[in-house]
Amino acid sequence: MTISQWFIFFLIVQVIHGFGTWKLYVKADRKAWEAFIPVYNAVVLMKIINRPWWWTFLIFVPVVNLIMFPVIWVETARSFGKNTATDTLLAVVTLGFYNYYLNYFVDVAHVKDRSLHPKSALGDWVSSILFAIVAATIVHTYFIQPFTIPTSSLEKTLLVGDFLFVSKMHYGPRIPMTTVAAPMVHDTIPFAKIKSYLSYPELPYMRIPGFQKIKQNDIVVFNWPVDTMLDMRHTDKFYYKPIDKKTNYVKRCVGLPGDSLSIKDGYVYINGKKNELPDRSKIQFSYNIKFKGQLSSMNQVYDILDRYDMTDGLGYDEKNEAYIIPAATEEAVSKAKNHPNIESITIIKDSLGRRDAGIFPMDAGYNWNNDYFGPMYIPEEGKTINLTVENLPLYKRIISTYEGHELSVNGNQISIDGKVTNSYTFKQNYYWMMGDNRHNSQDSRVWGFVPFDHVVGKPVFIWMSWDANKKPRWDRFFTTVGGSGKPVSYLIPFLIVLAGWFGYSSWRKKKKAK
Repeated sequence: MTISQWFIFFLIVQVIHGFGTWKLYVKADRKAWEAFIPVYNAVVLMKIINRPWWWTFLIFVPVVNLIMFPVIWVETARSFGKNTATDTLLAVVTLGFYNYYLNYFVDVAHVKDRSLHPKSALGDWVSSILFAIVAATIVHTYFIQPFTIPTSSLEKTLLVGDFLFVSKMHYGPRIPMTTVAAPMVHDTIPFAKIKSYLSYPELPYMRIPGFQKIKQNDIVVFNWPVDTMLDMRHTDKFYYKPIDKKTNYVKRCVGLPGDSLSIKDGYVYINGKKNELPDRSKIQFSYNIKFKGQLSSMNQVYDILDRYDMTDGLGYDEKNEAYIIPAATEEAVSKAKNHPNIESITIIKDSLGRRDAGIFPMDAGYNWNNDYFGPMYIPEEGKTINLTVENLPLYKRIISTYEGHELSVNGNQISIDGKVTNSYTFKQNYYWMMGDNRHNSQDSRVWGFVPFDHVVGKPVFIWMSWDANKKPRWDRFFTTVGGSGKPVSYLIPFLIVLAGWFGYSSWRKKKKAK
């Protein structure tokens, strides 16, 4: 929906509210017209139902308002003496239209200064749960979101089984585009395996300003641009998915808007200069490894690989009669070559000029592969490029999908929205996201640029981690994602502070009881 469509929808909702409650406003000693004034009517309603004025904000927070609307429908009915379980049920199942019935057909009186304390333990429990969900949804949507590392593309920096907190404040939290969705779940309701949201109505993209921009080599969580799956684990269905419901991915931003990016021999070059990663990160490549003689078991093979921190699985190359290590650092390989049971370790890399059909932009005019790629310009908001049939494959998805134009080509003639053109001005910033695991990572080399409207946030903290056997990695608990040097666990200091807090709280309670 466009901004204008949403404005019309908003006005319709206000009219519906006004006609359904104006008599109730009058019975509460307010003016009838107050029920029709947008936003102001909500402030007045909070006074009528004896709730704080700041509840008005919650009504307009997407997703949170789905919880607040039923609460307010019920509270309105109770403010006019309708307190039974039947009244509560009718207020909810009729989507608030029960108040129409009270407004026009029932002689009700406003209950001033009514008690807000639930009349039963169940009511108290439900109220507590509802507001806990509201608070958690606000934090989850606008401040901090938990995230689990599902793949090894950033291995050595972020491991499979790391549980992160992702800050949405760094780059600015997005206003949810899906207005009707289950709180605190992503694209799929757990166990039910059904969509957790309705694609319509959908808000246009809006973002609250953050306190920093994406920097070179930042690790970024974003929505997978080409996601049309039900969820990450079920690929048999294809859906249109709003941006904020596309699968969450995490990669390293190696290319910023306005940069010229190329890959040579597997290494990234930005504006002609080799990109140097932070000291905590480790670039990995794939290798063929051959062993001397016959090892007694595969366990012996894995023991040797584990000794050199080669932990990303193992394949087999029948043609070369060698095992395939999907990912290993150059440092690890250098040490492993001295092992008495290892005959050879050979890096696996593509050659210059060989086209990989699965590599962006997937066009016959570009002989690019994982190890030799570009040079290529990364679009920057407001910048204009010359558009040709030759460079169109790089930017056609941006023009048609991300920025919503109709694109057509007739011979050497390019038309956008029906007008012939030889240039294009980008409407937002784009980024190039890659894994440190250069041969075992699905990243921008496969699906291209990441628009800024797909950016979720910045991973800042690892609060828990376990390995493939569900054994805790204690040294990774309560560690930071960024920074230099070896990560330091703050678990013990946290536990000490927590114990101190509980001890202090217990002491205060005992002191008050005396």
